[in-house]
Amino acid sequence: MTSVTRSRRQVRLSRALGLALTPKAVKHFEKRPYPPGEHGRARRRTESDYAVRLREKQRLRAQYALREKQLARAYAAARKASGLTGEALVEDLETRLDALVLRSGFARTILQARQAVTHRHILVDGKIVDRPSFRVKVGQTIQVKPKSQATVPFQIAAAGAHRDVLPAVPGYLDVQLEKLSALLTRRPKRAEVPVTCDVQLVVEYYAR
Repeated sequence: MTSVTRSRRQVRLSRALGLALTPKAVKHFEKRPYPPGEHGRARRRTESDYAVRLREKQRLRAQYALREKQLARAYAAARKASGLTGEALVEDLETRLDALVLRSGFARTILQARQAVTHRHILVDGKIVDRPSFRVKVGQTIQVKPKSQATVPFQIAAAGAHRDVLPAVPGYLDVQLEKLSALLTRRPKRAEVPVTCDVQLVVEYYAR
């Protein structure tokens, strides 16, 4: 899939879900803030409870760019965790390596962050980790591989070029952007995770 095709898909998905998934999708979404298709402008009919819950689940899934099976597995694990299932789900997903690469400002989108990981540019405690789903533990350091730091994309990131389109660095990360290094200082809390989603509706979707 070409980058142009991928970008168009993200724009369409953004419009369908009602939130901009990438910086490029923001301007398109502002121009046409309604679902794609010939009936997109039409006023939405009253949606069923199932449709509302499904859309929230799809929103969460899209923001982490997960496959359905991945999200379902994460939900199953969250059910066994202490506390509220929805909050536990988001807090767990937020410890994914690709999510933290994005939050740290080393990439501009979740798909770019995933690519950085799979292309073996990212170290965790000094060792290459090429699994985007790797769960980073409190106290572990994420860093762009020294050899990769010299490349243009990461030089741009180190200069802070992505900060204008990303949310502020959350409190659970200690980021040294110029060194392309970040420390997970504590477990994320749902309230501070920059994800747009009603997690209770996601829980209700899976619990149906």
